[in-house]
Amino acid sequence: MSKAPTLVLLDTNAYLRLAKRVRPMLGVEFGQKKYVLTILRDVEQEVHRSGALKFKFPWFDGEDFAAERLAKQVRLSADEKGRLEAAQSVLRGWVLMNSVAYTTAGRSPPSPTDCRVLAFGQIRNAIVVTDDLGMHTLAKDFDISVWHGHELLKKMLTAKLINNEQVKSIFEALG
Repeated sequence: MSKAPTLVLLDTNAYLRLAKRVRPMLGVEFGQKKYVLTILRDVEQEVHRSGALKFKFPWFDGEDFAAERLAKQVRLSADEKGRLEAAQSVLRGWVLMNSVAYTTAGRSPPSPTDCRVLAFGQIRNAIVVTDDLGMHTLAKDFDISVWHGHELLKKMLTAKLINNEQVKSIFEALG
């Protein structure tokens, strides 16, 4: 029997950094653990709500990108939707009760969308990819698997899903 894929959920910034440079990206299995990258519809909604993000990433609504996101988004059962809402509510409540822990060094606390992404990681046992340190702190508080972007890139490079030139391009985009 073949092993089930390991879901790797990208937060908004991770998706925006990678989507233009790794094609195709979502739904492609790679590595020994059969990692599969995905996003939540909430990521798309977050970009559409932000004039700054729409301006900075005009390619986001391009036909190919939109079609890939639509085809590869995770579908949730009614039970999972309920569990996701409950987990998101707990995470968001925790952030609001402990806001000082998430705002040190001028950081912003995890947003409702950030909490939803982490909640998905919790209920689906997925790995969340984010470079948001507040999200890493929250993930640690609730024992949710989380990677920095460079950890994902290393796994993608090892699996030959990307090459050194793409890694260089992605790191340049971080600057």
